[in-house]
Amino acid sequence: MDVIYIHMALQHGPRLGGPIPKFRDYHIWKALYCLSKSNPVGRKKLAVMLGIGEGSTRTILNLLQDNGLIVINKNGVTLTPEGKSCWNSAYMEIGEIDAGVMTIGNSDCVIRIPGMASKVKYGCEERDNAIKAGAIGATTLVCSGGMIMFPGSEYRIDPRIESDIRSVFDVKDNDVIIIGTADDYREAEMGAVTSGLELLGGLHINRDLEGVLTERSTGNELIALAFAIHDLVGGLPVCAKSRDNLGIRIESGTVIDNAYTGPVLEEVINVGTTVRKIAPSGPYKGIKVIVTPIEMDNKIIAAIGVVDIRSMAGANNLIRLRSDE
Repeated sequence: MDVIYIHMALQHGPRLGGPIPKFRDYHIWKALYCLSKSNPVGRKKLAVMLGIGEGSTRTILNLLQDNGLIVINKNGVTLTPEGKSCWNSAYMEIGEIDAGVMTIGNSDCVIRIPGMASKVKYGCEERDNAIKAGAIGATTLVCSGGMIMFPGSEYRIDPRIESDIRSVFDVKDNDVIIIGTADDYREAEMGAVTSGLELLGGLHINRDLEGVLTERSTGNELIALAFAIHDLVGGLPVCAKSRDNLGIRIESGTVIDNAYTGPVLEEVINVGTTVRKIAPSGPYKGIKVIVTPIEMDNKIIAAIGVVDIRSMAGANNLIRLRSDE
């Protein structure tokens, strides 16, 4: 299961100075699940339900909104007809049971995927996907002839566990049951749902850069891209901002400012072309900067730039920069 690709840059180590948006397809699915159960839902409440920060939740909502799956108003977030259709294509039920000796973790999350038994091979594929998502493991079961059993087996599972599963779900023939297990229930749920999404073929959502970045993106939503550029240019300072929000400033692997703007960033957003010049003001005044626009659908949505501190004399450039602020 893919993580939203732009967030892969966050795996290099700890970052300081502000929250880093980090979420997976599981969190997008869980947002659809929560919205399908309760409309409307406020952003803060949704962040708590998802177990992630408000910045990451805002990014998910931007993604869903840009795909036409939700509407946002003063009452909260509501699924559109297209959003309900997307949810139906990824429909799964979730619950909590004690699977006993069948699993190895302290917490078990069970999911039901209707009518997908034909997609199951051996069950080890779901287990592996759950482990990749952070669970300890997963057990895959199918329902056939009115019995819940292991794939490829003709023997039903322990009657107590089957009874527990049926107390949670109305299980029907050809349904798939996946029990994710971990020391923490949320990790067990993430593993089970991730395995289920893989079985379903993933979420039918546009998740490219256009789905992650918009002209409304905050600094915290630009941070992954900024860190990727920061690493690519050998640790030179990097600044970025969207058209309609303040942005981010990074030095030496650290977020220095997560509500930043600068004159050259603003200029590039206005003119829509790459600019190479000496910064006229701000913390990088007198230093060469290179700033380029980010364009989507023939409109400028953001700008990102690199500060060429190599042109400065002395080994303590960044110390001097910070003392000048």
